Amino acid sequence: MLRRLQELRREEETLLRVKAALHDQLRRLRTLGQMDNEAAINQTELHLSLQDYKEEEEEEEEESDS
Repeated sequence: MLRRLQELRREEETLLRVKAALHDQLRRLRTLGQMDNEAAINQTELHLSLQDYKEEEEEEEEESDS
């Protein structure tokens, strides 16, 4: 009986370590996901800024041609 109790305690410790490791990994993955989202947002903002810049240049060229 004592042996079985010791085995169960070791299993519990192992499971708690696995739980902590999985929680840590999930936290890191969420951070990476957030970074990916931020990178996508920054890329979109850059793309939109370039579009605005090109449109302004085209308008200036049209005005200078007139």
